[in-house]
Amino acid sequence: MRIFNLKKMAVFSLQHRIMFFVVFCSHFVYGQISYSIPEEMKKGSVIGNIAQDLGLDLKRLKSGKARLYSGDSTEYIELNKVRGLLLIRENIDREALCTKITPCALHLQMVLENPMELYSITIEVTDINDNAPTFQKSEIRFEISESAITGASFVLGRAVDPDVGINGLRSYSLKPTDNFALDKQADVGKIVEMVLQKPLDREKQGIIDLLLTAFDGGDPRLSGTMSIHITVLDVNDNAPVFTHNVYKASVTENAIKGTKLTTVSASDADEGSNSHVTYYISDAVDSSVTDIFLVDQHSGEVTLNGQIDYEKLNHYQLVIQARDQGGLSNSCKVIIDVLDINDNKPTIDILSMSSSISEESKPNTVVAMIKVNDPDSGANGQLHCVINDNIPFAVTNPSNDFFSVRTEQELDREREAEYNITVTCSDEGVPSLSSSASLRLQISDVNDNAPVFERNNYEAYVVENNTPGLSIFTVKASDVDSNQNARVSYILEDSTVNGVPVSSYVTVSADSGVINAVRSFDYEQLKDFHFRVKAQDGGSPPLSTNVTVKITIQDQNDNVPQVLYPVQTGGSLVAEIVPRLADVGYLVTKVVAVDVDSGQNAWLSYKLQKATDRALFEVGPQNGEIRTVRQVTDKDAVKQKLTVVVEDNGQPSRSAVVNINVAVADSFPEVLSEFTDFTHGKTYNDDLTFYLILALAAVSFLFITCLVVIISVKIYRWRQSRIFHHSNLPVIPYYPPGYTDTGVTGTLPHMYNYDMCMTTDSRKSDCKYSTLGGQKILIMDRSFTETMQHAKTENNFLEDPDSPDLVRGSLLYNRNGCFLHIR
Repeated sequence: MRIFNLKKMAVFSLQHRIMFFVVFCSHFVYGQISYSIPEEMKKGSVIGNIAQDLGLDLKRLKSGKARLYSGDSTEYIELNKVRGLLLIRENIDREALCTKITPCALHLQMVLENPMELYSITIEVTDINDNAPTFQKSEIRFEISESAITGASFVLGRAVDPDVGINGLRSYSLKPTDNFALDKQADVGKIVEMVLQKPLDREKQGIIDLLLTAFDGGDPRLSGTMSIHITVLDVNDNAPVFTHNVYKASVTENAIKGTKLTTVSASDADEGSNSHVTYYISDAVDSSVTDIFLVDQHSGEVTLNGQIDYEKLNHYQLVIQARDQGGLSNSCKVIIDVLDINDNKPTIDILSMSSSISEESKPNTVVAMIKVNDPDSGANGQLHCVINDNIPFAVTNPSNDFFSVRTEQELDREREAEYNITVTCSDEGVPSLSSSASLRLQISDVNDNAPVFERNNYEAYVVENNTPGLSIFTVKASDVDSNQNARVSYILEDSTVNGVPVSSYVTVSADSGVINAVRSFDYEQLKDFHFRVKAQDGGSPPLSTNVTVKITIQDQNDNVPQVLYPVQTGGSLVAEIVPRLADVGYLVTKVVAVDVDSGQNAWLSYKLQKATDRALFEVGPQNGEIRTVRQVTDKDAVKQKLTVVVEDNGQPSRSAVVNINVAVADSFPEVLSEFTDFTHGKTYNDDLTFYLILALAAVSFLFITCLVVIISVKIYRWRQSRIFHHSNLPVIPYYPPGYTDTGVTGTLPHMYNYDMCMTTDSRKSDCKYSTLGGQKILIMDRSFTETMQHAKTENNFLEDPDSPDLVRGSLLYNRNGCFLHIR
């Protein structure tokens, strides 16, 4: 803290005096300034330029909403904020305002806001000589014995002049001065007594009239008079004499009526009626005092007759007269001190208060200024203020009766958005008295909290083949700030999924956080993907939080099973050969299928839908193996056609159909004869339309062409048969019987494969041996089939029906030739 003292004296036409005192605190400015003016100034008179004296800009008075505060009921002073002047608003009568109290001053406070500043203004009102001295009574009467001795004193009372200082009461004058003169030792400001200087002689002058004049010290000098009428009585030689010239007493301000204060006592040396003494309160005492106290005429007991208040007057002085029957009197003083009790609660006045404060305000920020007053004295008027516990505020006492409420700690609106501050001020009296005042303070928000998601990460599921624009799920974040700082927006952060921007997969609603699908998802292409969503508040600057979202695509049964084996071709026929000696459970072939779906949508089952003879074959529902159910007989047809349905486990399920041709035969020629006719017929049927169109287009050309072709074919076949008969190459080599179904499921055992490709021209024939898949493959064209038939006729080739290589074979036909699968 730094303290600066500035005393500035300026002489105006009204002899103004200015004193300025300023205290600067960390966030609170307190200053004092004093002016001196005479009373009875006209309305609108200028007291001083407060803006200039305090070093304030006139704009500051307007922006700070400068205002004067006074605890008095009458406002004498006003502030001209435009000119920065203090003006007289109401006529000031110093005597009405302060009576005899000096110095007489008005105490004001000027309060500025934003930032808060408090200036204490003291305006001292000086006295002018506008009141003449006055006596309570215009005349006073005495009855004085002619035997009164020289030097006897008589109380005349006193004059009252409301003015103070040099303008107050200064002197008295008594005329004429033949018998009496004023006591020169008497205090001018108190009781005036006259002293008998020359003995009285009732016979010469039975009535004496005197004039007592009181003068003040003003310029011009003012005066007041009181007439004194003295009646000279006959002899009464002794006046009453008090035991003490001064009596002292004390009484508490809450004493009840009738409380005994003290007892005065006087005695008279005379005898008889001249010695009988009665007591009176002197007329010289103000009537307001005589209404409060009583003296018993006979006992001299002084008691309380009214209410006394220490805060109004704490000291009283009585003059008690003792008078005998002869008219002689004497007086004494009774000094009564009023003792203060703690009978006043502190009064709390809020000078300035902030209705709201930012939560980022620093400690020691002033939020309110209050003035506390207790008219009691001593410890009863000593004050201290506290505020309610468990709040981040404190009350300090920067100067005298002024207190400020300040922040003590950092504020957090999210922890407490409003405070009800109760300021309790107590005095040091016993028992202590206290008063309270409540302050309601709102904490304004700043953007100091980022949005928080309800989860650390999110995972959602969506079924494939969804509709674009489908709402998948919602992310939710909250912000504990308020208003705009708590408004959360959701933003999809840039990223890629398989090299494609994530925005082409999903979108996020900025207001609601709803995540929508942009496209239809395909489980078979994308199983899941990740992206990040940012929640950003509306503060300045904005705060944000990220969360990871995982979208898992759930499979839908949208793919039919795909048959891998046997291969279905439109231009060829697949046949599986079953020997007639096959046992029950003989493995004919195995249907191999897959489903690109997942889970139960990919679980496949197999069933036999159609069959030439349903009693001969069965299909394994789980493995797709086709086996014989019974023993094959000679009555069974050579050509058996099976239709197998492959079905997945989805809802609804999807299926695929595969047709399988099975040849039941023990000899290879039997297989060839059966399937050759079938193939030729099929070829013919397939090409019938084409030939009819050609025939209609060129009948003549076709006829000639057919003759040439027939002749050429005959010649060509004859040549091929001759070459094949003389060739050393075996037509069908003998393969060791190695086929056994020993735990190998399916129709493709792990054996050696042989591929043979032959043409009508033996020189261009080719034979291939392969081990792919453990299969034996013999590939022949249509000419080779005819050649083999011809060879069989001439050489009895392939007469052995037990040849294992022919019995265990599969024959494939197409339009161009023959594909023979031998196992």
